[in-house]
Order: sequence, then C-alpha cells, then structure tokens
Amino acid sequence: MKGFGTDEKALIRILSTKDPLQINTIRDAYSRVQRRDLIADLKSETSGWFEAGLVALARGPLLNDVHLLREAMSGLGTKEKALNDVLLGRTNADMNAIKGEYQRVFHRRLEDDVRGDLSMKTERHFMIVLGAQRAEESAPVVKADIDRDANDLYSATEGKIGTDEMKVCSILSTRNDSQIRAIAYEYQQKFARSLEDVIRREFSGHMEDALLFQLRSAVDKYMHQATLLEDAMAGAGTKDYLLVSRVVRYHWDRNHIANVRGAYEKRYHRNLASRIKGETSGDYERLLLACIGERV
Repeated sequence: MKGFGTDEKALIRILSTKDPLQINTIRDAYSRVQRRDLIADLKSETSGWFEAGLVALARGPLLNDVHLLREAMSGLGTKEKALNDVLLGRTNADMNAIKGEYQRVFHRRLEDDVRGDLSMKTERHFMIVLGAQRAEESAPVVKADIDRDANDLYSATEGKIGTDEMKVCSILSTRNDSQIRAIAYEYQQKFARSLEDVIRREFSGHMEDALLFQLRSAVDKYMHQATLLEDAMAGAGTKDYLLVSRVVRYHWDRNHIANVRGAYEKRYHRNLASRIKGETSGDYERLLLACIGERV
C-alpha cells in the first residue's frame, strides 16, 4: 500500500494502538501527504474481515458507528444486534454526536431511518432512546425515586394482566447507569425476582433483547461486553460482523478492554485471546489480538 507498502504487520501496529484523536490525525495527514484517501486505499489493498477491521479502526469510533447504523438499516431486514450495539446504553452526549455525524455523512436524519426500519412499540422504544433524555451520569441516586421506579416497573409487568411495555422502555431509556443498578437491586429486594427474569418473561423479540441490553449494560458493563464477545463467537460459525465491530468498539480505551478481558475470564474460565485464536486466523486474527492488547 502506498505509504505503508502493504505491510500488514505495520498496518496492524499503527492502527490498533492509536486513540480516536490520533486516528483522525493519521487519516488527515495521509490525505494531505499522499493526496489519497486512507480508507479507500485500505479497501483496495486488503480484503475480508481483516479489511473490515482496518477500515473500522481507520474511521474512528464515531464515524464507524454511523456506518454500522447505515449498514444495519440498508437492504433486506434490519441487523438488530448492530442497532442495539451502537445506540443502547449511550450517554446523551454520545447520542447527540451520533445523530449529528449521521446527518453530516449521509444527509439523512437518523430518527427517520430508524422509524422506517422498526415498527410499533419497538420503534417507539428507539425513539425514546434517540431522544437522548437520559439522566446525566452525575445525577444522584435518590432513594424515593428508585422506590417509585421499582414499583412502577412491578405495576407495568408482574402486577397487572398484560404488560405496559412503554413504561418499562421509558424507565430503562431515561435513567443513568447508577440509577438502573439501584432500581434492579431494589426490585430484587422488594419482589424476590430479578428484573432480568421479569423482562425475559414479559417481553420477546427485539424489544426483549434491547431492554436486556440496557439493563445488563448498566448493571455490569464489562461483564455485559464480555458476553457480547462470546455471543459473536458461540454456536455454528463465527458472526464476524459482530466480532469485528465489538472488538474495535471496546478497544478504544485500553483500561476498558483489560476489564472486559478480566470479566470474560471470570465468566467463561478461559482466556479471551485463546478464544479469538480458535475462531479466526491470519492477519484477521493478529489484528483482533492486537486490539485486545496482545503482542502480535
């Protein structure tokens, strides 16, 4: 590759170790010095899931997120897991940045595309999410509010015939992580059943998956992401699309990926690196291992 000489090891070393700001700087410098587009060159000089990983890294987290959203909603069927991965459990600042970048890159409103892709109550759930109305992380956990939310969740699910889905969606989409953790604990204490069990019993399909994502992400972010990595590798055939996007998303913060690795080992009693080695090969394997902090 011009400027790198299609040296795969150099590409892995350079792109897997940079933070988002450095990635943007490299992309801009490449364009200025080479008078070429880095992402276009990566696409023409590499292939397969190795290419997908390099492109995801070269885009940086925000630009890659909006491309994942567009791909998830293009063509037949919606890649619901990709929508969940990008949009759920995000801060208001993240959500507003994603909406702004989506508009800038694709000249379309993200809300309109999501509305066109989802239907009925799941659509309404994601409209609440896109509204970016979560309590900020600095907002306190107030005992009276937690009690009320736990009671409201009970009244919307186990405490009635039928389920008030939008009440549950609203609470889990507008509280911050600390508040959701407190609500989950309070629910278990009060009603002797976990909120996770209640969601599993009362919901199904994409809405169930989305609510469980929001709950697990708040209760134990690292363990949740460890299980999402396993989900991408478990069963027949590795879901490479999810594996690449998840590894790249979690790798941007080195301390973060170390905690995800620790959670993975705790849950599955095996090393994440050895698990990835068993599912991938060649430059693709080396790239993912570099992203999780292995020397390759």
